Amino acid sequence: MHKFEISSITYQPNNNVTIAFKDLTGEYPTYKAGQFLTLSFTFGEREVRRSYSFSSSPDVDEPLAITVKRVDNGEISRLLHHEAKVGDVIDVMDPQGLFYYEPVEDIQRTVFLFGAGVGVTPLFSILKTALVKERHTKVVLIYSNSSIPQTVFYDELQQWQQAYPDRLEIVWIFSNTKNLLKARLNRDFLIELVCARMPEHGNTLFFTCGPVFYMDLVRFTLLGMGFPDADIRKETFHFPEEEEDEDERDEEPVDMTSYDIKLRFQGEEYNLTIPYNKTVLDVGLANKIKLPYSCKSGMCSTCVSQCTSGAVRMDYNEVLTDREVENGQCLICVSHPIEEGTVIEVR
Repeated sequence: MHKFEISSITYQPNNNVTIAFKDLTGEYPTYKAGQFLTLSFTFGEREVRRSYSFSSSPDVDEPLAITVKRVDNGEISRLLHHEAKVGDVIDVMDPQGLFYYEPVEDIQRTVFLFGAGVGVTPLFSILKTALVKERHTKVVLIYSNSSIPQTVFYDELQQWQQAYPDRLEIVWIFSNTKNLLKARLNRDFLIELVCARMPEHGNTLFFTCGPVFYMDLVRFTLLGMGFPDADIRKETFHFPEEEEDEDERDEEPVDMTSYDIKLRFQGEEYNLTIPYNKTVLDVGLANKIKLPYSCKSGMCSTCVSQCTSGAVRMDYNEVLTDREVENGQCLICVSHPIEEGTVIEVR
């Protein structure tokens, strides 16, 4: 854990706030553009973790910063919006996330960024890194909002566009426009936007962040256009506070067996019994093992682990590819063993 002190709080449009930090240890953790930071809060005996994407870039001279949207019934988002103040100290974990951008100085490519609302947060981090660290890369940000006054980073993005007029293009999509064909991103509009901006060299990457239905639209349209799945990256914004029905999508499992497993973490080995209605993470935390986690719903990569023997089933997976799952990777926050003696190594 690191101890971060809040150095500034900037209120943004549409119930968002940007919080900048300084590391009290003086040793800022390294992170990649697009990753997230997990904050940890303790209320009595109860620990609550929430992850928020960096809006800052590790390649720009600026403090580490996250941007947080207020959720009406969100315990932590309300705290950060209404109670947090400059000088507060917060426990944070090392930056994590599989949604990130690796700059290559002399590469020539076009990076398409698709964002909706506060989903622009990690894309803003990626945009800055791509422009600063690469000399030839062109960035196209396709950014959907209800209106200009409700747009996060509107002024900042305008400044970046002025600084890089030949390498950054921003396509603003506002749902309040009178041109209904261009008021929202749709399949035909997306195809038109991409085709008009395809480079001759054909070297492209796609990043998208926003609601699941929005990212599905982007991904499936791009796949239909012939782009490889490996070149399409997505980051799901998920607010645990919004889930009123804890597990409404899952039916009761047929297998109601409890399985004994071995859990390996930080050089220690733990023998655990996992009931059918508990996840590996649930039981690990109940046994006071300080396992890494954040969303608890299979939608971030904080708890990615390796099943080295046996097998597990996952309730939900928004992170790992089919190949990664076939190779034994799993998310322990949604994993249930399905074989006796299963062995899981936590990263």
